[in-house]
Amino acid sequence: MTTTVQAPPASKDPSQAPRRSFGGGSPLVRFIIVRFLLIFPTIFILVTMVFLLMRSIGDPITAALGGRLSAQQLAERIEAAGYNRPLIVQYFEYIGQVATGNFGTAISDGRPVSQLLLTYGGATLELAFYALLVAFVVGIPLGMVAAYLRDRWPDAVLRVVAILFYATPVFFAGLLLKLVFSVWLKVLPVAGRASTRTELQMGKLENRTGIYLIDAIQLGSPAAISDVLQHAVLPGLALGLLTAGVFLRLVRTNVIGTLSMDYVDAARSRGVSEFRLVRKHAYKPALIPIITVIGLQIAVLLGGAVLTETTFEWKGLGFKLAEYLSARDFVAVQGIVALLAVIVALSNFIVDILAAVIDPRVRY
Repeated sequence: MTTTVQAPPASKDPSQAPRRSFGGGSPLVRFIIVRFLLIFPTIFILVTMVFLLMRSIGDPITAALGGRLSAQQLAERIEAAGYNRPLIVQYFEYIGQVATGNFGTAISDGRPVSQLLLTYGGATLELAFYALLVAFVVGIPLGMVAAYLRDRWPDAVLRVVAILFYATPVFFAGLLLKLVFSVWLKVLPVAGRASTRTELQMGKLENRTGIYLIDAIQLGSPAAISDVLQHAVLPGLALGLLTAGVFLRLVRTNVIGTLSMDYVDAARSRGVSEFRLVRKHAYKPALIPIITVIGLQIAVLLGGAVLTETTFEWKGLGFKLAEYLSARDFVAVQGIVALLAVIVALSNFIVDILAAVIDPRVRY
């Protein structure tokens, strides 16, 4: 008599188990909802930190107008603005204002900070776009070349170049670029977002966006478009090379890691060239981590925009922030920094959603 022994069922890998669906909803939808809800405590913490740091130097009226007004006039203005009240009362009042989109009013010029976003936000957004474009165009191809020629002298040179890109201060890179291309070679404008003639032409537009490239396209003038792009080259390079260095190192590392995967080894055994492996098989998976890094680099770009806009007189939020810092207008500084914190939080939310949709390895 033959006895058949039945093997116990193989245990399933927990990571491969189907995801439970609570309430019948999609896991991706729940992930988006959770990430969206996390925006609010993130913004709350950032705004609280900005408020406490700004108040640690004293009341904004004394900081901005101290030495120009008498003690009695200062006391009257402090009382009128409510800065003589307990700090906790000022804090909850400020949080309530931020919740309604009111980031305060500048002391030096009396302009609402939220209005500054409409006036100067387009310039900073445009500069960030140019910087990311430079980072992609420079960082990704050079990262692929470094991975293809790994452990050879071009790879070593490119790694040093990457370190120089993200270690060089933005203002120094900007001054160096101005010296070479504007002073010595005289091929690019030294500062500004456009020439006076182009700005006057765009000022007549009815639906002006504040983003000069879009406004120049609305004009339908090739000369205006060329003028705007020429003014954008140096600021975009100065800020974009900072992120390009990060992309270069990241792409190189991930492409080398992908080239060691089994499916790449199988393609290599079939006689596929190393260049084709990098171009066709390895670089696409290596680009996925860049999506996540973009969320972190947005904060870096906004921080670098302050120095870049000041160096090139690119009148955006960073340029105004430097002006308010010089005027010791800490109400405006507090409002702009809190506003930038909100932008960073929202940008990271969008990046997280894109990463979850594109990258199947993201668990949600």
